[in-house]
Order: sequence, then C-alpha cells, then structure tokens
Amino acid sequence: MESRFNLMEVLPEGYKALRTLEVFNATTILTPIQKELIKIRASQINQCAFCLAMHTKDARKYGETEERIYLLNAWKETSLYTSEERALLAMTEEVTQISNHGVSDTTYNEVVKFFGIEGTAQILLNIIMINSWNRLAITLQYQPIL
Repeated sequence: MESRFNLMEVLPEGYKALRTLEVFNATTILTPIQKELIKIRASQINQCAFCLAMHTKDARKYGETEERIYLLNAWKETSLYTSEERALLAMTEEVTQISNHGVSDTTYNEVVKFFGIEGTAQILLNIIMINSWNRLAITLQYQPIL
C-alpha cells in the first residue's frame, strides 16, 4: 500500500495549524507517559498502524514498560495502571468512540477529580489531537516507520 499524499506538502498551512496544537499539547501538565498512553490507546481503537508504531516507540523512550504497552488494550482487566491513568484511558476511549454514547458523567467526574478542570481540558485536547492524526494517517495510508 502506498501513501496517497503528504499533507505537509499539499497544504502546509493546514499542517502547520495542526502542529500548533501539537506544540501546545507538549506544554500541558500531563507526563510524557500519560500522553503516550492516550496516543496509543486511541490509535489502537482507530487501528492506526502508523501512529501505533510511532507512539509505542516513544513510550518506550520515556520509560514505559513492554508489559504495560502490550496490555493497554485490556487496561480494564489489569491492575498495572494507576487510578489516574485509568481515568484518562476511560476518557480517551469515550471521546474516541464519541458516537457510541458520548462521555459519561462518571468518566468526566473521575478525570476532573484527578486532574482538575484545566487538566481535563488538556487531556481532551490531547485526545482530539491524536484522533486527528489517526484520521489523517489512515486516510492518506501512511505506512509505519519500523
């Protein structure tokens, strides 16, 4: 499968706008591991091979363990993730699959409990960003860099 086109080349201003949010997300209170968990989990749900390859490598670079990466798609079934991580993973799933039933009050309140309103807003922007990248990579058939 070949990539269809490179968005940065075809619409550099559009790509730059997306990168602006990515740069902002780098300044949030979330730890690098928390950000990568969001990116990996959303990419698993969206089945984005390009982003999965990229963000599992990045997670390892930040010190994430192989075991936690392998079990991320079954995070509800293991005690490997903290309460805070479980809350942000629940929100990641519900936002990524928003058409199923929206974001529940339980999930929202749990995230606010751990991260506050500003932290919740930052988590939401991180989830939105990776979902945007997933949709671009899948649509344009970007191939994983192995």
